[in-house]
Amino acid sequence: MLRKTHQNKAPLKIIIVGCGNVGSTLVEQLSSEGNDITIIDQDPARIANITNLYDVMSLVGNGATFNVQQEAGINEADLFIAVTDSDEMNLLCCTIAKQGGHCATVARVRTPDYSEELPYLREKLGLALIINPNLEAAREIARLFYMPKALEVTSFAHNQAEIIKFKVPDKNLISGKSISEYARFVNSKILICAVERDNEVQIPNGDFVIQPGDVVSFVVPRRSRKSLLKDLAIKASPIRTCMIVGGGRSAYYLTQQLLHMGVKVKIIELNKQRCEILSERLPGAIIINGDGTDETLLREEGIDGMDAFVSLTGHDEQNVILTLYAKSVTDTKVITKVKRTNFRQVISNLDLGSVVYPRYITSESIIAYARAMRASIESDDIETMCHMYDWRVESLEFRVKRDCQVVGKEIRSLNLKPDLMIALINRKGKVMLPTGSDSIQVGDTVIVVTTNTGFSEIDDILA
Repeated sequence: MLRKTHQNKAPLKIIIVGCGNVGSTLVEQLSSEGNDITIIDQDPARIANITNLYDVMSLVGNGATFNVQQEAGINEADLFIAVTDSDEMNLLCCTIAKQGGHCATVARVRTPDYSEELPYLREKLGLALIINPNLEAAREIARLFYMPKALEVTSFAHNQAEIIKFKVPDKNLISGKSISEYARFVNSKILICAVERDNEVQIPNGDFVIQPGDVVSFVVPRRSRKSLLKDLAIKASPIRTCMIVGGGRSAYYLTQQLLHMGVKVKIIELNKQRCEILSERLPGAIIINGDGTDETLLREEGIDGMDAFVSLTGHDEQNVILTLYAKSVTDTKVITKVKRTNFRQVISNLDLGSVVYPRYITSESIIAYARAMRASIESDDIETMCHMYDWRVESLEFRVKRDCQVVGKEIRSLNLKPDLMIALINRKGKVMLPTGSDSIQVGDTVIVVTTNTGFSEIDDILA
């Protein structure tokens, strides 16, 4: 269970345009951290749903008009976020906000044509962030192809380190061993930073005993991930072929990356016009015009011979059923995209392999930016933030830019908050898993894993 931290930092005044899945997730998290939120949407029902749940200001109207933004308080706003369903609307909203106020602006942009110009758009429009959830979801899925047996792979320290999540199989080498015992007999430089058992998550100490069925997250320097598999006696064949059901934006971005990795990709898409577009843009892939929920078609197209199966339709129910079917007919790597999160507990109890939530990927980047804004300007930046175990654990990467309370002291002497681990230190490109005798220095980036929430600077780890 996430523990709330109470920081003595002034709340941000934030305007959010768009109250769909991502907008509601942002409202939930940013309001829980004590910020002043105003929401704008043209749909009164969406506004009502959010205001019934959260203590926020609301405005029904067009967020791309200056009058509506003025009424929402753009002159006093610190952060303006546009996450409507339209890329053009989001960019226009942010452009007007930059002219009418003095706030940082964030836009969600998903169209591939725009995505190829993100650096240009960000610079010319003066945007603090441009987030593409479909592209980021595709990148997260592609990382799993390098570690097929992993449930999740999250990169930190400019891709020099990863947090890798596995479910411990029966009769595995680490079963029945305490973490301190395990650390003595493995050759890999790894650290166990979180464990889930019976739907309870904890940050373990050295006495914690690993059991079969535990879902364990390891912090691993990237160069050590192959030796991690060897030490865990996990055999993983490389993925050479992949079937994707659903030909939307996520499928397009993912196929681009997989083809670059040398993976043969077959996409099944129901819409004929979309198939024609994909055929033009992805000449290296096989595009099938058909119903991906048709069992006969899946078998004809060779689902049982694929190394990986990814369900990326626009319907969560179809994605879940397709994944369960794939697991029933083959031992392939399966990955499921889920848009909604109101049945997270049910989904986590199903054997769906790796589950990707695009709305979380979007909101995490924005929340990390908001927390960094809320801290003082000279404070430490949150370089990366990731929620794990259905948002019950946060992993944060801080850049230590100044002398502060944690700098220069042995880690064992720091009075750390409970349920927290300093998992990794990156010093001038050298990645190390810290011991009690190590210390944090100015210029380091530091990964912290915790069940607390709301951290915005490195000193927040202290009790």
